[in-house]
Amino acid sequence: MPTSPFKPPPPPPPAKHFGVADRVTHDKYGLGQVVEVEANAVLVDFGTQKVRIMAPYAKLFPL
Repeated sequence: MPTSPFKPPPPPPPAKHFGVADRVTHDKYGLGQVVEVEANAVLVDFGTQKVRIMAPYAKLFPL
């Protein structure tokens, strides 16, 4: 409400978007490259293994 003494909550952070061949880093798996993008997941090749990471990609960051 406009007359409320409380500030409105901050907007949510923007959703992360990844594309095929994007270089990424993950807190647990390290450096990798996106090999497949799905509606709510990405498949990342970390060299020793391929891991499907589900949205909201909490520990996955673009480089």
